[in-house]
Formats: sequence, C-alpha cells, structure tokens
Amino acid sequence: MREVYIVSDNIVSPVGNTSADNFGNLAKGISGIKLQDDTTLSAQPVYASLINKQLFNGKDNSYTKFEELLIASVKDALEKTEIKVDDKRTALVISSTKGNISLIESGKETKDLKERVSLGSSAKIVASHFNFVSQPIVVSHACISGLVAIITGMRLLQSGKYDHAVVTGADVITKFILSGFQSFQAISAEPCKPFDAKRNGITLGEGAATVILSVNKPINGNAVKISGGAVSNDANHISGPSRTGEELYQAISSAMKESGLGKDDIDFISAHGTATVYNDEMEAKAVNLAGMEHVPLNSLKGYYGHTLGAAGLIETVISLYSLKENVVLPTPGYREPGTAKPVNVVNSLKQGEMKACLKTASGFGGCNAAIVLQKAV
Repeated sequence: MREVYIVSDNIVSPVGNTSADNFGNLAKGISGIKLQDDTTLSAQPVYASLINKQLFNGKDNSYTKFEELLIASVKDALEKTEIKVDDKRTALVISSTKGNISLIESGKETKDLKERVSLGSSAKIVASHFNFVSQPIVVSHACISGLVAIITGMRLLQSGKYDHAVVTGADVITKFILSGFQSFQAISAEPCKPFDAKRNGITLGEGAATVILSVNKPINGNAVKISGGAVSNDANHISGPSRTGEELYQAISSAMKESGLGKDDIDFISAHGTATVYNDEMEAKAVNLAGMEHVPLNSLKGYYGHTLGAAGLIETVISLYSLKENVVLPTPGYREPGTAKPVNVVNSLKQGEMKACLKTASGFGGCNAAIVLQKAV
C-alpha cells in the first residue's frame, strides 16, 4: 500500500490566516470565540467564532464568502508546494456541510439560485479558479465531513489513480444554521466547555482549512503521514449519538489496525469534543473501549467553536503541528471531569516527544470517523 504524506497545509479562521499563525495563537491561549451581537445572525447576542466580515464577505460577485474562504485556503497551501493542479494525477476534494446555504436566506428562489446553492456548483467554481484538470469530489457527511474528505483523498492516492490530492473544506455560520442548533437547544450561553462537568452545549464557528496529500515523501525530514483511517455509523438517531460508543470505537479500531500501531503508541487524541452532554459522554465511552483512557486528550472547540465541515480539517492541521512541535494544546473551558467514563483531558500545555496521534469526529445521523497521524521515519 502506498504511503500518504501531508506535504502542505493551511487554516483560515478568526484566529489567523495561516496554519503557523493559528497554532502560535492557540499556544498562547487565544480563542476566536466572542459574544456576537448581530441581528442578521440572531435576535439575541450569541457566542460564536466568526471571521472578520471585512476580509471575506463575497465582495467579488464572482464568488460567495464560502467560495472565497476555500480559494484563500487552497491558494496558501499550494504556494508552499510545486504540485501542479493542471495535472490529471492531482485530485481535488472539497468538504462542507452547508456550503452556500446562506443564499436561500436572502435570495429569491430561481433556477440560478438552485444551481448556485449546490455544493457541486461551488466545487466547479473553485476547480476552475485554479485550473484543476480532474473533476472535483464533494464530501458532505455532517460533522465528520472534514475527516471523511481526508480519508477519501488518502484512498484516491492509495488506489494509484492519483499522486497528489488537495483536500479542502469550509463552512460559514448563518442565521439558517444557527437557528437549527438553537431549535435543539444545543447552543451554549457561554463559550463551550468540552468534557467539563458544567458543559451545556456547543459554540459555532466558521473557517476553512486545506491539506495537500502526496505519495512523495517530503525531503525536509519533518514528514507526517496518514497511516490509517476509517468511518462507521451507529444508526442510533437522527441527531443523538450512540449510547455505548461502540461504533466510534469501531472506527478507531479499524484506523488503528490499518496504521499498525497499538494503543500505547498514541501520544495524544484530538477529540471531536463538542461540549454537548451526549457527544462527550459517547466519545469518553469509545476511548475507554479502545483502552486509551490514559492517553492525553484535547478538544479544540473552545478555540474555534464547531466549524462543521471544516472542523476535521482544521483540527487535523493543528494536530499535525502538535506532532511536529511536540506540544499538546489544552482544552479551553475544562475544569473538572464531566463524563461517566474517565478520559485524560489536557488542561495545560503538555510537552514531550510526540510520534503519533488519533483524530476522531462524530456527527448527526450517527456517523463517526477516525484517522491516525504519524511521524514518518
């Protein structure tokens, strides 16, 4: 099986417009979450992590804010490589949960609007902007979209059909999206507190991220590969996760088996950690089923909020930097254990030699995903 390496990356978020800026600011404890008083978003002020409107707001009529974010992220990642996008052996994979859904909030329903709101339409626009030759692939799989996109890119390279894959994802928070979570009474009245005993819901966020995958190992001696990945579904409920965690454990177990690593080889876990009562409880159970309750674990939602289709990508890039810098970031808002099954939540910067990490994600409809990142020898 061909090995797949991450050769370039980017994050565009309220915390910064490059991966290095994002990681550096997170290491300083800087969060993008703020109290937002915007009546176009919510009748009442709400905590969220939103990108400065002056930077990305669809000013160019050719692109929406969603598309601008994707283009900015891909552009920065590509500039750090010599990969040719006009090569048929370079794939483009785009992940999002809602894409241009904001267009239905203010636009009159027309044939053109129906076309533009589709993720396939945005994918073609982004591909055309960069002159990709290969047909773009869209992944929209609830909140695991980012990880599934990475796994899809990895499988494309392992198949031998492609040598490189540009994997990108983004989501923009709108009134439509926020109101949906509010209807579930799932939005926290304060910045979210993953795995904490006093957690009471999620905080939403927006952003974009890109990883460029290649079968060619970087020559700088600081290579990280994706050594395993898997997806599962618990089919428990349209919005409620598994009560046992067994299905997320299945994804973890399959990813670990593919990687060839054992539970003691994992130096930290980057959890989904949405700060809802049921998600964090389920993840804790899955981690215990995997025998990894002792492994340092964090959630980045207290920095970014839940960025939906971008979450898996953003959090993978930060995990990549954690491996390279040998630092595990703390979990903002965590004070005291809040799950029935114990997990080793990191609440201060943790330093030490890091060789491998496990990244998990879960979403509506009972979907779960896991990947293993590993320093390449």
